[in-house]
Amino acid sequence: MKLSEYIFNDIKPVNSNTKISEVQTLFNQLTLSHIPIQDENKTYLGCFSETDAHCLDSDKSVNDYKYTLEDFYVRDTTLWLDVLEVFAINNTNIMPVLNINNEYLGYYELNDVISLFNESPFFSEAGGVLVVEKGINDYSFSEVSQIIESNDGKLLGAFVSKMSSDLIQITLKISTGGLNDIIQTFRRYSYNIVSGHDEDRYIESLKERSDYLNKYLNI
Repeated sequence: MKLSEYIFNDIKPVNSNTKISEVQTLFNQLTLSHIPIQDENKTYLGCFSETDAHCLDSDKSVNDYKYTLEDFYVRDTTLWLDVLEVFAINNTNIMPVLNINNEYLGYYELNDVISLFNESPFFSEAGGVLVVEKGINDYSFSEVSQIIESNDGKLLGAFVSKMSSDLIQITLKISTGGLNDIIQTFRRYSYNIVSGHDEDRYIESLKERSDYLNKYLNI
């Protein structure tokens, strides 16, 4: 299903001449973090946040507080992953959608966009999740893919889940019957395995040796 099929238009943008008291009442009736605002020419001006609405003079109009409007939106052609990023950057649960002519078409709800992510093979397909870590200048996605595929695994998805000045952490979804060979190959290529797995015989071996050493030292 195309993301554009999730566009709602049941909530129309509020006119900028509207009193703050009316906007406050509207927020009390909805579960939205923002409300789209337009001028008398139906030009989209930005979004008014619920937090701002309840902190401002209720007798004034939105026009008096235009400087508080947050200018975020997406196009009806924007890919869903980019839409999700705009949601995250602006800490909102509603996303205005404009066409190429900057006409307001409606809005996306955050839960609908997240549901598309849940329907992707990364979540819907059976497989194991592996988190690996390596120096930021030493890793490559081509190497990661090669390690997985050389051990008869299939990469269903990957994303950078953490990054610092010297390290990068990659979360992988792998379709395979067993992860142990893949895990060991990652170690041979100097990747640190961040996530723990029952199939990791290397970790199990270290535990056995540690238990043996402790018994020896306690003799």
